[in-house]
Amino acid sequence: MSSASPLGLDILGDTLDWPVFEESHRAFAAELSGWADSYLADLPHDDVDEACRARVAALGAAGFLKAAVPAAYGGLSEKLDVRTLCLAREILAAHDGLADFAFAMQGLGTGAISIAGSEAMKRHILPDVAAGKRIAAFALSEKEAGSDVAAMATTATPDGNTHVRIDGEKSWISNGGIADHYIVFARTGEAPGARGLSAFLVEADTPGLTIAERIEVIAPHPLATLRFESCRVPLENRIGGPGDGFKVAMATLDIFRSTVGAAALGFARRALHETLAHANGRKLFGGTLGDLQLSQAAIADSAAEVDAAALLVYRAAWTKDRGAARVTREAALAKLVATENAQKVIDRAVQIHGGLGVTKGVKVEELYREIRALRIYEGASEVQKVVIARDLLKSHAGRADR
Repeated sequence: MSSASPLGLDILGDTLDWPVFEESHRAFAAELSGWADSYLADLPHDDVDEACRARVAALGAAGFLKAAVPAAYGGLSEKLDVRTLCLAREILAAHDGLADFAFAMQGLGTGAISIAGSEAMKRHILPDVAAGKRIAAFALSEKEAGSDVAAMATTATPDGNTHVRIDGEKSWISNGGIADHYIVFARTGEAPGARGLSAFLVEADTPGLTIAERIEVIAPHPLATLRFESCRVPLENRIGGPGDGFKVAMATLDIFRSTVGAAALGFARRALHETLAHANGRKLFGGTLGDLQLSQAAIADSAAEVDAAALLVYRAAWTKDRGAARVTREAALAKLVATENAQKVIDRAVQIHGGLGVTKGVKVEELYREIRALRIYEGASEVQKVVIARDLLKSHAGRADR
């Protein structure tokens, strides 16, 4: 139960008028928004694996997954355009959380290849990802190594002159169980800690790779623990050089962390949209819910938090697209503020809906479940605070030394 009319571009407010966008971004947003209004509701919803596969296929067939790979391999732009990725996630999240998930994982699960993969690997993988014919996944986290990547226990040891053997487990892996390939990070020992990791492309049907368990979460997505037991992978499947795994992972997250903020922004915009519709339509005390000053205060707070998040998300995206080598602090700020603000906006939406707000099938209840994970994955809010503070302290110390 939610407002039934198409969302259209109105859901974005005046964002597209901001000078950080070009006409190509506005055209992409208009096309995707129209498609989402027309097609997403008719895709499967009940079985999460089927639903995710259907969304990847539909997004690929419609041409929107081209945004997730470079133009030379069937993509949209010469290099990954972060503003386009953010617009895609914001629009899709406002419509359908699983569609946002499906889009995001095609990018995250091949970003390392786009950045550091061999030419042969790019030509083998990326065109099918853009077409929605190959489902991608990113396997970094472990049960004891989530925020602390340096604690990673999965190993890749030499097996002859042409292969490595991967052993260990990866957990909370999005698209686990349905992906056609995984970008796997493992300890190769070139140096202590994070400097001794490497990245590998592992095809899903590689002997020794199994799904140890499927993980059910409050907002259903394909999620699993992967087990590697003497999983033999060609050295030519290494992404980047020996010991470059942490650098590859951080370069990938530098692009996609801002897009997590964009997804949160999409959820928040939809919650505010639902709040306004309910406040205008709900009759009580001789007027509407929206006539009450406390309702108006909640709406104003949510509007301010949405705009603040949008400004930070698109500042980070614009800065990266302008050619900045790293946007570590900007992306961390975008993710932190957008996800935390979205949680507040959605919580208010649930409160304003009253009993309806916690009723299964009502959009704001769905949004309440969707937003919670975004404050954890790709760096929990607490980790983002550490990243931001350390970057500021380092910058200040550098200026003081001049």
